[in-house]
Amino acid sequence: MPSDLTNAPLFPFAVLFGVLGVLVVIAAIVSFVQLRLPQSGYRMVAGLLLLAVGALAGTISVGMMGYSALSREDVAANIVVKPAGKQRFIATFRFADGREATYELAGDEIYVDAHIVKWHPYANLFGLHTAYEIDRVAGRYHGVKDEREAVRTVHALSREKWVDLYALGRRYTFLAPVLDAEYGSATFVPVTRPAELELRVSTTGLLMREAKSASKR
Repeated sequence: MPSDLTNAPLFPFAVLFGVLGVLVVIAAIVSFVQLRLPQSGYRMVAGLLLLAVGALAGTISVGMMGYSALSREDVAANIVVKPAGKQRFIATFRFADGREATYELAGDEIYVDAHIVKWHPYANLFGLHTAYEIDRVAGRYHGVKDEREAVRTVHALSREKWVDLYALGRRYTFLAPVLDAEYGSATFVPVTRPAELELRVSTTGLLMREAKSASKR
């Protein structure tokens, strides 16, 4: 089992309610066999309710895989950009988790967007806090005509997940009691020269600025 799943805030609750639900359902079956029908019915309803709560906690735990907890303002990635021709440039990402990836992009600007998930305040008591996932990088043109007609380059930055919590939050209402909001945020800056940028994320969204180490050179 992946360590990031076992470390998920609601994972212990998923296991606890799941085990309790199974035990209560077994007790309901035993009561049914012993012809104690009212007791069997009560236990079955309670067991199914516990299993449902465990399934919800498990779904959220799996969905949070790939997301990073957000404090006031975090550096999500360092990006080194280098022009590689007319309206062409190369961007090398060094993510906070140690991953590194390089992309060839077409356009005048580098564009990055992210998914941000915000929980209701009472969900914070269970360890659920605002979290983010960097979603994609693309090249962006200054002119609308170029945006329509020139070469488009887009690359995924997010990892494959068993459960897409962002999509579930938009599609279904069963997460409404704990999920306050889910929204996208994007930022872009021109690429006119080699530069090192910091991709920062806060509760208000994304921003890119020149890295402090680079500005001191």
